[in-house]
Amino acid sequence: MELAKHWNEITNVIGSSQRSSMHCSIATVDDQGMPNVTPIGTVFLRNDFTGYFFDTYTSKLATNLNHSDKACLSAVNTKSSFWLKSLFKGKFLSPPGVRLYGTVGQLREATKEEIAAVNKRIKPLAWSKGSKLIWSSFTHVRDIKFNDFRPVQYPKMMEHLWQ
Repeated sequence: MELAKHWNEITNVIGSSQRSSMHCSIATVDDQGMPNVTPIGTVFLRNDFTGYFFDTYTSKLATNLNHSDKACLSAVNTKSSFWLKSLFKGKFLSPPGVRLYGTVGQLREATKEEIAAVNKRIKPLAWSKGSKLIWSSFTHVRDIKFNDFRPVQYPKMMEHLWQ
């Protein structure tokens, strides 16, 4: 499947996933070939098949990236009503999930615009003690350049999707 042809649909799936479960997962592999999956709640996509994420609590992911810059971002819409509606209808009205494959860049200082984007995302919970403890020190990001994708497939319920 062609990434450019489906980019808008992919960004919608990622958005639905982040709203429903508050994160995506990024998979990497260490120098021994052992996989590691890291939940990241601060993934942002751009219109040019790239994105970025705030890299603050990712010790194993960061170590793995020293070995290989390849990664897979996985996102699934986990909203109960989405799944119940799809199961009752016997089809998905929109894709339930997607995997994006790409390369991750070096750690760099976040721009003012990137910090504003994460602050906007966390604003509804910014008042909470946990929010201040978890999300108050975001300063550095990593860029991701995507080159391929693979949808989450349930063929009999989504023959009309990803055309």
